[in-house]
Amino acid sequence: MKGLLIAGFGAILLFGLGSTAMAANAGTAKSVTGTLEDSFCYGTMGAHGAAHKKCAIGCAKAGIPVSLVENGTKKIFVLLPPKNAQGLPEDVMSKMEDTVTITGKEYSKGGVNFLTVDSLK
Repeated sequence: MKGLLIAGFGAILLFGLGSTAMAANAGTAKSVTGTLEDSFCYGTMGAHGAAHKKCAIGCAKAGIPVSLVENGTKKIFVLLPPKNAQGLPEDVMSKMEDTVTITGKEYSKGGVNFLTVDSLK
């Protein structure tokens, strides 16, 4: 009887931890308005703006992570595709250095903010 009680408690504990882990990875739906930047030039040199658009597009196409710098707060989100093993949508590349609104799921890990690109306006 004691063994059955311990096994039942263990199953409840594992289910609870599994549910918490799945909830933590679900992401929170969010829309963010800001400017698309290539993280290398923006982060290392502060380069941004219309004069930097061509370079930003080249960097994004080369695989440099694309960031969304939120209007007002200047909070930075590293953009992720909506699903694993995909690239960012092509319209993200063409709108580098433009102000856009991205709707997706927000994640935060180790002090870094991430946002999936589910839609872009």
